[in-house]
Amino acid sequence: MNTAVYPGTFDPMTKGHFDLIVRSARLYERLVVAVAATSSKEGAMFPADERMAMIREDVERAGLANVEVKLLDTLLVDFCRREGARVVIRGVRVYSDFEYEFQMALTNRRLAPEIETLFMMPSENLAYVTASTVREITRYGGDTAPFVTEAVQRRLRG
Repeated sequence: MNTAVYPGTFDPMTKGHFDLIVRSARLYERLVVAVAATSSKEGAMFPADERMAMIREDVERAGLANVEVKLLDTLLVDFCRREGARVVIRGVRVYSDFEYEFQMALTNRRLAPEIETLFMMPSENLAYVTASTVREITRYGGDTAPFVTEAVQRRLRG
């Protein structure tokens, strides 16, 4: 089976993240969204189980039957091998994203040459959206609806 893994902290998942999930699901028979067990991001908002639940909710709502959501609690290349994935999907919005992602892709290639990294850009209307921006807007009580999915928005309001 043609399987790809889209890893991230998704804290919280943005519409940009979800855009890549939808588009990647069209490219692969099976897409595994790998949610990092812990978030090293400043101001982390949600525990892993809740991040996974939100993603599953939105995936189900969108009817993406070929998308699975799993916990990433090991090296990414080991996770990919366990899942039978030969492709890692990474989102790149701006040049600074590319620098970091390029370094990670080369490291992963060194560890597992059989696994490729595919860089994808979000749709242009979502390219500026980041989880850290959403966390900042939330911290000050702003409206996050334009930036996050329904499942995330409901929890942010709740």
